[in-house]
Amino acid sequence: MSHDLVDLVFDGQCGFCTRAAYTIKRFDRKARIRLHPAQRSGVLERFDLTETDAQTAVWAFTHDRSTSGAESINLVLDVAFGTRLFTQLYTLPGIHTLQDRAYTWVADHRYLLRGTTPWCQTHPADCDLGTETASCAL
Repeated sequence: MSHDLVDLVFDGQCGFCTRAAYTIKRFDRKARIRLHPAQRSGVLERFDLTETDAQTAVWAFTHDRSTSGAESINLVLDVAFGTRLFTQLYTLPGIHTLQDRAYTWVADHRYLLRGTTPWCQTHPADCDLGTETASCAL
């Protein structure tokens, strides 16, 4: 798993999500993570996501699995750091419940959290700004 490429679908209209995506990429020294704002034309179709899927959570896709929410964050961190530590911690009793609850709170409040200029504002040609799709709290 630590050597997989990961496609990360996130909310490109969210400053917090964009900041988190940039932070994860800084740790990705081997360029294994590819960022895809949910607002990019064709992203939802490519990853077989509905707008509701994208509005609910961040998504991570490898060659053999897809994950969302807190589980996807753990997967992406493992790939970025070349480890399995985060996904192993997530499987410990009670840890996934705590992480899922924290993720849900962040997702629900992502537009109130400190971030950076959203991806779709800094890369307007990369986003279909006519869509209201919002996907995640990273």
